[in-house]
Amino acid sequence: MESLICCFEVTFLHKGYDETRRLGLQSTTEKMVRNVSPIGETGMLVVDSVVPGGPAYKLLEPGDVLVRVNGGVVTQFLKLETILDDSVGREIALEIERGGALMAVKLMVQDLHSITPNFFLEVSGAVIHPLSYQQARNFRFNCGLVYVAESGYMLSRASVPRHAIIKKLAGEDISNLDDLISVLAKLTKGSRVPLEYVSYTDRYRNKSVLVTVDRQEWYAQPLIYTRNDSTGLWTARPAILPDSLLLTSSIRRTPFETEFTTTTLADVSSHLEDKHQYGNIGSADGYARIQADEEIAVEQSHLCEDANTNKKRRREEEDSSIEGSSASNGTMPELKERRFECPSNLENADLSDSRVATATNVSLTATNSSPAEHVIEPALVMFEVHVPPSCMLDGVHSAHFFGTGVIVHHSENMGLAVVDRNTVAVSACDVMLSFAAFPIEIPGEVVFLHPVHNYALVAYDPSALGAGASIVRAAELLPEPALRRGDSVYLVGLSRSLQATSRRSTVTNPCAAINIGSADSPRYRATNMEVIELDTDFGNTFSGVLTDEYGRVQALWASFSTQLKYGCSSLEDHQFVRGIPIYAISEVLDKIINGASGPPLLINGIKRPMPLVRILEVELYPTLLSKARSFGLNDSWVQALAKKDPIRRQVLRVKGCLAGSKAETLLEQGDMILAINKEPITCFRDIEKACQDLDKCIDGLNMTIFRQGHEMELIVGTDIRDGNGTTRMVNWCGCIIQDPHPAVRSLGFLPEEGHGVYVARWCHGSPVHRYGLYALQWIVEVNGKLTPDLETFVNVVKELEHGEFVRVRTVHLNGKPRVLTLKQDLHYWPTWELKFDPESTTWRRETIKALDNGIA
Repeated sequence: MESLICCFEVTFLHKGYDETRRLGLQSTTEKMVRNVSPIGETGMLVVDSVVPGGPAYKLLEPGDVLVRVNGGVVTQFLKLETILDDSVGREIALEIERGGALMAVKLMVQDLHSITPNFFLEVSGAVIHPLSYQQARNFRFNCGLVYVAESGYMLSRASVPRHAIIKKLAGEDISNLDDLISVLAKLTKGSRVPLEYVSYTDRYRNKSVLVTVDRQEWYAQPLIYTRNDSTGLWTARPAILPDSLLLTSSIRRTPFETEFTTTTLADVSSHLEDKHQYGNIGSADGYARIQADEEIAVEQSHLCEDANTNKKRRREEEDSSIEGSSASNGTMPELKERRFECPSNLENADLSDSRVATATNVSLTATNSSPAEHVIEPALVMFEVHVPPSCMLDGVHSAHFFGTGVIVHHSENMGLAVVDRNTVAVSACDVMLSFAAFPIEIPGEVVFLHPVHNYALVAYDPSALGAGASIVRAAELLPEPALRRGDSVYLVGLSRSLQATSRRSTVTNPCAAINIGSADSPRYRATNMEVIELDTDFGNTFSGVLTDEYGRVQALWASFSTQLKYGCSSLEDHQFVRGIPIYAISEVLDKIINGASGPPLLINGIKRPMPLVRILEVELYPTLLSKARSFGLNDSWVQALAKKDPIRRQVLRVKGCLAGSKAETLLEQGDMILAINKEPITCFRDIEKACQDLDKCIDGLNMTIFRQGHEMELIVGTDIRDGNGTTRMVNWCGCIIQDPHPAVRSLGFLPEEGHGVYVARWCHGSPVHRYGLYALQWIVEVNGKLTPDLETFVNVVKELEHGEFVRVRTVHLNGKPRVLTLKQDLHYWPTWELKFDPESTTWRRETIKALDNGIA
C-alpha cells in the first residue's frame, strides 16, 4: 500500500475499491470514478492522517475518500503531486466522501520548505529546532513547536528526553525558538529554573523539571546553525548577544533561582529515583556520541546500546532487590520527624562531650533509630554528580553518579564533605549536594582527589544553606584508636529518599588488602590500600560511614569500582563497598584547614594552600611470610617481619611501577620490600609514613629489598602529586586528548617515542571516526613532529590548515604502533581546549583553531 505526504499536511493512502466501499463510498461515485480513470486502476486515495494545526486540520479526517481536486477526478499520487506543485501558495478545491456523504473543502497549499526547518539551536550540547512536518506527522504535534532533537548535557541533567516539546522555561511560555533564546539570554550561569515539556508518549500531561544552566564552560556559547543552500554547509553564528547575562555573568544566585533551589526531601527523593548510578553517556557537542572503545564499529553501535541497556536494567534490579530485602527484614526502619539540636558555634570544635551527652540523653523520636544515627545524621549528605559528555576524562565509565558522603568541616566561610571516588571520579564534573539535616540542594566544587586512597573532598558554600547553616554540622572524626577485629560499629548512611539508615555490625577484617584489576578502558582504581570488612551491611550500593556508639566517624563506608566477567560474556562494571580508615582523610583535611605547602586554590572566594601528597608510585601486594620463605627469604627476615606485625605476618611485593615514575628503573616486579631506613615494612601504612617523613629531608627512600635470592640496598625516589586530577584536555578532530593519567601509566609502559598524548574518547561522525583514530592509544607524532606532551601537541596542530591531510603515528595500549592519515575539518570540528583555572576555580574553554564561518 503506497502513501503520499501532501503539503497541506495530510497523508493519503491508496486503497482498493473494496476497502473504499467499506468506508462508505457510494456506488454511483465508484462507477463514475471507474469510468473516467485509466484502465487498470484498482482504487482511490484515502486520508490516513492530518497534522494538528495544518491547513487541513478539522476539515479533513482519516477515512475521507478523495474524489476530485479542482474539479478533476484524482486517483493516483503522481497526478495529485503535479497539481500540488503547481498550486503552492494558492487554494485548491477538494471533493471528498465521508461515510457516504459528499463534501467540498478548500485548502491552502503550503510550501514544504516553509515547514521544514533549515536552522537549529545548539546549547550545552543540545540540538533544538522547530518541529518539522515529518516529525509533526509522526508525533501528531503542531509544526513549528520547540523540539528537542538531542538532549545534550544541560537538558539531560534535568531528565528531559529526546523528542520532547518545550512548553515553558523560567515561567515564560515558549511557542517558538526565538522565545527560548530570549529566555536563555536572561539567565545567569548556575541558575536553576523550571522547565515544562511534553512528550509524544505522554502527550496529555506536561512534566516539570528543574534545569541548571551550566556553571562552567563545558560547551561553546549557544549557536544558531543555518543551512547555506549555495555551499551545502551549515554555518554558525552566536545565538545570544555578547553582553547578555548568560555570557557575561559570574556564577551567582539570582532571586528567581533561590525560589527553586530550596526543594523538599520528597522532591529530591523523586528526582533521585529517576536516576541511577550508571547512566548512559549522552551526546557531546550537539549530536556526536562519544565512545572509548576502538572496537565498537558504527554498524554495531545499536548492539552496544542494547547491551548497555541490559546492564543498566540488571543494576537497577539489583538496587531494587537490595532495598526491598533490607526493608522487609526490618533493618531499614521508617524514620519519623526528629528534633535537631545544633551547636551555636559553627566552627569545628571539640564536641565529644556534648555529643556524648546528646547521644545518651536525647529522646529518639525515630522508630528504632540508634543514638549514633541520630548524632551523625546532620552531617550526612547525598552527592549527585554529572560528568559532561564533552569532557569525560581519565577513563570515567559513566556520566552520572550518586552516593552518600559526610561533612568533615563546616564553618562560616567553608564547608567540606568527603565521598568515595566511585561517586566523584574526576574533577571535571558538576556536583550537587542534598543535605539530610535540611531540605536544600546546593552545588559543590571538587577541591581534592586523592591519587591513591579512594576518596574526594568537595567544598560548598555554607552561606548558600540559608537557615540550614545552623542545622548542618560537621562530623567528629576518630582516627585513633584504629578498628580491630571484633569491634562493634554502626553503619550509617542515607537511603534514596534521604532518610538516615543504620545497623550495628562487627568488624571481621580491619586490614583487608584491596586488589582491583585494570579495566578494559583504564580508569581510577584503588591500590595500595587496606580496607575494613564487616559481617553485615546493606548491599553493594549502600555507602555511608562507620561510627562508634557516640556517632564519631571511624571510617568512610565507600564504594569501589571494578569490572567482573560473568561466564563467557565481556567484562561488566561492578561495585562493592568497604571501609576506608578515617585517618587517611583526617591527615589531608588538617593540612587544608591549617594551611599546606602546595599551590593555592580559590575556595569560596578565599585562596587556600592545598596539600601535596608524596607517594611511592609502585603498585604493591601482600604475600604471606610462609610463601615468602618458599621464595628464599631467610629466617631472620621472616622472624623480624613477624615480630613487627604478628597479625598480618606478610611482606609487600612489587606488582609493577607506574611508567614515568622515579621508581620505574629501580624496582622490578616480584621485589620484596623488607625495610625502609632499616625499619621493617609490613603494610601499606608503613610505606605512607616513610614517604611523609621525606617531607623533612631531600633523600629518597633507603630500601632493603629481596630480589631473586639476594638482599639489596637501594635509594628509591618518590613522586609528589597534587589532588587536582586532570586539569586540561584538547578536542582535536573529534577526539578527546589528554596527558596519560595514572591509570594508564599503571599499565607499566609509555611509548618510547617521548611518551605521547593519550586519546581518551572519540565522537561519532568526526574525522577521527571516519579515518579510524579511536581511543585507548597514544599519539606520538603528527606529520613527523614528536608530541611528547599536551603543550607540544597543541603547538603542532595549531599549524594545520582546514582540509589538510595529516599523518598521525600512534601506539596502542598493547604496544602496537600504527600510522594513519586523516583529513582535518575545522568547519564542523574545530580544535579547542578545556583548562581548569585555579585562580577562579572555573573550567575555561578556548578555541585553538577554527574557521571564521564555522563554529565560533
